[in-house]
Amino acid sequence: MTTRAQAIIARTEAHGAHNYDPLPVVLTRGEGVWVWDVEGRRYLDLLSGYSALSFGHAHPRLVAALAEQAARLSLTSRAFYNDRLPELFERLTALSGLPRVLPMNTGAEAVETALKAARKWGYTVKGVPPDSAEILVCTNNFHGRTITVISFSSVEAYRAGFGPLTPGFRAIPFGDAAALRRAIGPQTVAFLVEPIQGEGGIVVPPAGYLTQVAEICRGARVLLVLDEVQTGLGRTGRNFCFEHEGAHPDLLLLGKALGGGLYPVSAVVGTEEVMGVFGPGDHGSTFGGNPLAAAVGVAALDLLEREQLAERARVLGDRLLARLAALASPLVAEVRGRGLLVGVVLKPELGGARPYCERLLAEGLLCKETHRDVIRLAPPLIISEEELDWAVDRLGRVLC
Repeated sequence: MTTRAQAIIARTEAHGAHNYDPLPVVLTRGEGVWVWDVEGRRYLDLLSGYSALSFGHAHPRLVAALAEQAARLSLTSRAFYNDRLPELFERLTALSGLPRVLPMNTGAEAVETALKAARKWGYTVKGVPPDSAEILVCTNNFHGRTITVISFSSVEAYRAGFGPLTPGFRAIPFGDAAALRRAIGPQTVAFLVEPIQGEGGIVVPPAGYLTQVAEICRGARVLLVLDEVQTGLGRTGRNFCFEHEGAHPDLLLLGKALGGGLYPVSAVVGTEEVMGVFGPGDHGSTFGGNPLAAAVGVAALDLLEREQLAERARVLGDRLLARLAALASPLVAEVRGRGLLVGVVLKPELGGARPYCERLLAEGLLCKETHRDVIRLAPPLIISEEELDWAVDRLGRVLC
């Protein structure tokens, strides 16, 4: 590492809160699936901003949409209408099959919005007694970092020192539909779940799980809330992960890739009945639904469809899983995932995935550990077959 990189890291650490532990590389430029550090070295991005960079770095269509709209009108607040938001609404409803959209900025805000909607629906529509609503979640979940969201995390490190925590949540095992059926009670208003647990280690539920939970929720008059902030918009080989099983939710949470890696854009998309609980003043955001966000979101959805990125993720994901399995690494306990969201699970006796991510960095790959023993592989959906093979070859050097 050069003196310049060391100086940048030192300045960052001197004044920034120490709430992250980055890998020792200082990035300065990105194009497509590649990024460069301040020393001129090139890396293939296998993290893609936790799926926010699904379209790669500095995609010219997204950059053009951002620049054009920024020069015209960036923010109005929702005190007024703007001419870009209707198209984003129309595109999201057409793509999801759900008729109403509430725009926000970050994935965590989308989750908080859905929790508010579910509770109010429980009181005003289902008839649950005031202040008694219960929302079911899954162990090993990750839905964000706000006080309410960490209140139902099963990771103690996310909760420690931040109490008092928000009540009204109960966790059940992920992938166990029978556990959901047993847990539902008279005050249960919603079940919040990731179709694939991302931060939890790329955990894929058993086949048919989402179909079963959708049926259980419908039968019990409980809302199904799917958090597709990481899995949505092509990542798993379909536009939305729930489409693999046709398990349509009452509320769908989107973010990350919706902003194209350029701008924070999120949305809650839902049914008329649930979204209808909100009236003027019930919920809002100064930046949510601003014209700049809408322009970028529309451009991102254009790219998703124009370049058939969901199908690309399906084909290349199958190739990635097959090639990783063929490595037959003695260090690997399991390879799991769907589309271009894959976890390489290392054997627990190795002491964690971080040292291997550092070795991959030296090979020109940007990866990050998740859930201690798992290397997350989630490249931009625009990656080519040749680039993917190049990455797997280097993974083989480190893991075999």
